[in-house]
Amino acid sequence: MQDYPTLAYVMEAFTGTGGDIVGQIKIIWTQLKAPLVVPLLTISLTICLVMSIMLFIERVYMGLVTGYIKLFRKPTRKRYKFEPFKDDIELGSSVYPLVLVQVPMFNEKEVYRLSIGAACELTWPSDRIVIQVLDDSTDPIVKGVVQVECQKWASKGKNIHYQVRDNRKGYKAGALKEGLKHQYANQCEYVAIFDADFQPEPDFLLQTIPYHHHNPELGLVQTRWKFGTAGVWRMAAIEGAGGWQDRTTVEDMDLAVRATLKGWKFLYLGNIKVKSELPSTFKAFRYQQHRWSCGPANLFRKMVFEIIRNKRVTLWKKLYVIYSFFFVRKIIAHIVTFTLYCVVLPMAILVPEVAIPKWGSVYIPITITLLNAVATPRSFHLVIIWILFENVMSLHRTKATFIGLFETNRVNEWVVTEKHGDASKELSKPLINRRFKISDRLLILELIVGVLIFISATLDFAYGKYRYYIYLYLQALAFLVMGSGYVGARVPNS
Repeated sequence: MQDYPTLAYVMEAFTGTGGDIVGQIKIIWTQLKAPLVVPLLTISLTICLVMSIMLFIERVYMGLVTGYIKLFRKPTRKRYKFEPFKDDIELGSSVYPLVLVQVPMFNEKEVYRLSIGAACELTWPSDRIVIQVLDDSTDPIVKGVVQVECQKWASKGKNIHYQVRDNRKGYKAGALKEGLKHQYANQCEYVAIFDADFQPEPDFLLQTIPYHHHNPELGLVQTRWKFGTAGVWRMAAIEGAGGWQDRTTVEDMDLAVRATLKGWKFLYLGNIKVKSELPSTFKAFRYQQHRWSCGPANLFRKMVFEIIRNKRVTLWKKLYVIYSFFFVRKIIAHIVTFTLYCVVLPMAILVPEVAIPKWGSVYIPITITLLNAVATPRSFHLVIIWILFENVMSLHRTKATFIGLFETNRVNEWVVTEKHGDASKELSKPLINRRFKISDRLLILELIVGVLIFISATLDFAYGKYRYYIYLYLQALAFLVMGSGYVGARVPNS
């Protein structure tokens, strides 16, 4: 690759005058480049390539495991006993176990009717189900309407309890933990938990509880909601694992890992889907991704030695949880995506002495992308947009990961994802609010990264030979578009 001028050249080109400032920058760059910049960039590249190989091996391994399961593993009902509940002439509905349904919410004025209604319409004997609405709302108007909604269903014969707290300690985990302290909750054998935007089908419990009832080793039956996961816990598994804890922002993952270490097994039922709501704005999505990236990293920090010391699980399971589940998927995946493709690669254009091997810049990322895309073949036509979007989001995920690892001030920040219920009602509203503050629209960090990548792409277009500029221009555009606030349109439900 030709050794072409770098940032100083760009500044001179834009100013049109090669003044003293540009000359001084050139001198400083020349003095620092060989002894400092090249070694640091080389080290960064080496670390990124190692992380990239780790992620590649993990993705290939998971692809092989997934393929084996789909091709050769027995169907769920052949591996686990399943018998539907039937009314008994003598025992009546008592053959059905007592089930608690928890619906935690916080200022959910748009979706509270949907979530409470869906919970109350679950098909299960009315004397064997308890519905618990855990309202942490701070808006008195919202509290009032939620309570009225609960009273409406209670008047229809539903066993529904409206529970509030005088504080939000522990956020969602705290609410769930407090809810289990009530005597009527302790009498239940299983607990199903649905966030405020969840809308389970009426037969949800009929499709999940029998697996629990006939397979005592199962601690969690996990199902799929159209944009995530939902499930039913065995009360004994929650209690045996130490209950809900509020030490991180991923209370469900925390409980699941602790239950695994206690020997409980989990069952995933991908054929059972529960409706839910995606974040309706880019701002809401960023907050959600911060929580989902910071929380696992912080949980890894707090549990790694607990996992190592555990004597109830095998060495292989310890290795899987620590290395595969936490280290590679929750930490390495975020860091390498941003540092390699949004920092090191653009910097390598400015420092041609550091060459990125094609297997690291092309072959590995293409393979990883294809393996991820196979899971959602119907969205394959969006794969390029998805890559660019995920790379932009990796900026926030990387930042959140380091916040979780080092427990900085925002480690337990919990911003509830704003929900809007039926998006079709919002179609008449403009997608972009024309009356806005610049600070609300513009995302400075994204704009800065976008400009730097654009400069790198321009230099590669003018002087480079590897044609990275094709990717760099697209990635710069993605950063600039998202940094300008033109992301987050609402679409109607299908």
